[in-house]
Amino acid sequence: MAARLSLREYQRELAERLRDAASTQSASKLGVLLGGESWLVELADAGEVIPVPPINALPLTQAWFKGLANVRGNLFSVVDFSAFLGLPPVTLGAEARLVLLGERFRTAAALLVDRSLGLRNATQLEPREPAQGAPAWLKAQYSDAEGRQWKELDVAQLAKDPQFLGVGA
Repeated sequence: MAARLSLREYQRELAERLRDAASTQSASKLGVLLGGESWLVELADAGEVIPVPPINALPLTQAWFKGLANVRGNLFSVVDFSAFLGLPPVTLGAEARLVLLGERFRTAAALLVDRSLGLRNATQLEPREPAQGAPAWLKAQYSDAEGRQWKELDVAQLAKDPQFLGVGA
């Protein structure tokens, strides 16, 4: 009988810890820099952030579509997200990164960004009014204590956006 009570107590405590971890994680977002703009991505939406591997260009594609990259035996479509936004394209250097989109989107896509800015706590950001006519994949806009402006990417909306999917020139 004592074993059952301790097992129940253990399960209750584990459930509480998982809830706490989930609420803490949802407050953290990945910050990235592209074209001088600061962007946020939900941690669950960013499968992984890696240094940029070799990218094989493909003919007859949009200028913002950089090509395919082999990441541990899996091919990922690489989009220069800065160029997609109409900003200066990412310069491939030591700080450039690929943000692999989460597997749940089933896109095998990666966003090329200027650099990763680390984790940001969303509770420390002040919401701003979104711009008129903003695309559906612009989830929210914020400002931080230093006055930096942040835009939050809705990866689910981006993954089904016709312009994002239309890589052919």
